[in-house]
Amino acid sequence: MGHKSASNTVDILLNVATPLSNISLSAIGLGALTIAIIYLFPKITKAVPSALVALICSTLVAFFLKLDVPIIGEIPSGIPELKISSILNVDPNMYWTMAEFGIMLAALGAIDSLLTSVIADNITKTKHNSNQELIGQGIGNIAAAFIGGLPGAGATMRTVVNVNSGGKTRLSGFIHGLLLVTILLGLGKYASLIPLSVLAGILITVGIGIIDYKGLRHLIRVPRADAVILIIVLLITVFGNLLHAVGIGLILACVLFMKKSSDLAESGTSVKALAGFDGEQPWEDEGDANFAYKNKIYIKHLYGAMFFGFTSRFQELIKELNNEIRVLIIRMDKVPHIDQSGVYAMEEAITDLQNNKVIVLFTGVQPQPLDMLKKIDIIPDLVPIMHVFDSFKDCEVWLKHNLHDNIEGLNQITKELHEVKKAKVAYRM
Repeated sequence: MGHKSASNTVDILLNVATPLSNISLSAIGLGALTIAIIYLFPKITKAVPSALVALICSTLVAFFLKLDVPIIGEIPSGIPELKISSILNVDPNMYWTMAEFGIMLAALGAIDSLLTSVIADNITKTKHNSNQELIGQGIGNIAAAFIGGLPGAGATMRTVVNVNSGGKTRLSGFIHGLLLVTILLGLGKYASLIPLSVLAGILITVGIGIIDYKGLRHLIRVPRADAVILIIVLLITVFGNLLHAVGIGLILACVLFMKKSSDLAESGTSVKALAGFDGEQPWEDEGDANFAYKNKIYIKHLYGAMFFGFTSRFQELIKELNNEIRVLIIRMDKVPHIDQSGVYAMEEAITDLQNNKVIVLFTGVQPQPLDMLKKIDIIPDLVPIMHVFDSFKDCEVWLKHNLHDNIEGLNQITKELHEVKKAKVAYRM
């Protein structure tokens, strides 16, 4: 009498005593023979896939010796009939349940196929088309539903066996489908005789072959956070399920990416007065900046994306500015992206600066940050469009023209901006 299949690795380990108490020496022998043929046959010739040779030879040994081992068993034959009437007569109460499991299967199938594709890419040194792969899989699964078939996806084990056997073109996929059709049309009675222990032996060798030994060796060399994520995903995959492992792995990877991006932006950001660049290393186009009151004009260099992981540090940098500052030039040449939190942090910082009668100038704002700043009305409500420059040189020309080498011009501009801001606040109220 058979036993209910274990649903996960934990169940297998907890109930391992049951199969161990019913060990079949014949099955173990067949499995060992299969493994031996797979590893040894390539030493004779590689013209024929060793896995295929092992499958045929081990199955023939079991058949002629009449070994009492579990086999695949009966395989349905013939072309399946259409199930359109069954599909159209689904109980409406089952719609939500069907949608729930359908989404779950679709996500799991997509992840499994993409994972298989990446592994195949690594082996064959090629590049798969994700859209083509998933669209084809979707069409196939939809068609399978009309004949009562179960949804399928890319299988890592079968793919590795296929590639290792020399099947690296679309012809191998065509032959695979053709073989399945022949099994349905009559070859199934022979395939049903294949012992399960032979298939187990093939899977064992494939499993050993797809282990990323290089990645495991480098665990102690890669960043600790990356290694921890890899181990967590590995453990969840083995002792849980792939869907949860991928979801948790993505979340952890995103958090790690945000932390790294925040650290990078923080380490690369600096705020210095123009006068402070004398004898230091400014950006290339700042080396010749030369006019009066350089000690009252500060430049803030920003690097990388501005998102919620960096907003608090950005505001701290602004608050650390010298009280003598009269102009802050925010250089955004190297900021490709800013999110909503970053925009709000920018708005709060600019408001505080303007309350202290500081003029804020933008230079080199890229399209996405510029669009966000306009949508939230930082430009032109807080920072007039005339204070947004394409390059630092344009900003420098504006400063020299409006300051007239005297601080009075600067004070007058600050006063006018403050009055405009008060008028806009009053209008909104």
